Amino acid sequence: MKKITVYEKPTCSTCRNVFKLLTEKGVDFEKVNYYIEPFSESKLKSLLKKMGMKPGELLRKNEEIYKKLDFKNKNFSEEQVLKLMIKNPDLVQRPIIEMGEKAILARPPEKINELF
Repeated sequence: MKKITVYEKPTCSTCRNVFKLLTEKGVDFEKVNYYIEPFSESKLKSLLKKMGMKPGELLRKNEEIYKKLDFKNKNFSEEQVLKLMIKNPDLVQRPIIEMGEKAILARPPEKINELF
């Protein structure tokens, strides 16, 4: 089986549920807390490409930083959104699971079944 990496925030309940599901399946995986090990621009671009998503589709819109940056009233380009996500990890939906050339946003956690 290909290496599986879970990009997460450990205090996130959805991330904890994904951890539980993968553990129950006996899947070996690596966890990356992207608050401690931030995404590089190239890594986040790569994950977005593997998920078939644009940066704006991966935004957490209920976060305080989203409101503070006034996303609703500003027309950020996708490149600007990407840079803001790297600078402000709270803007990134989670967890993201990467396996080889595939990646998914595991919301809800049961979406991990798409990888197997």
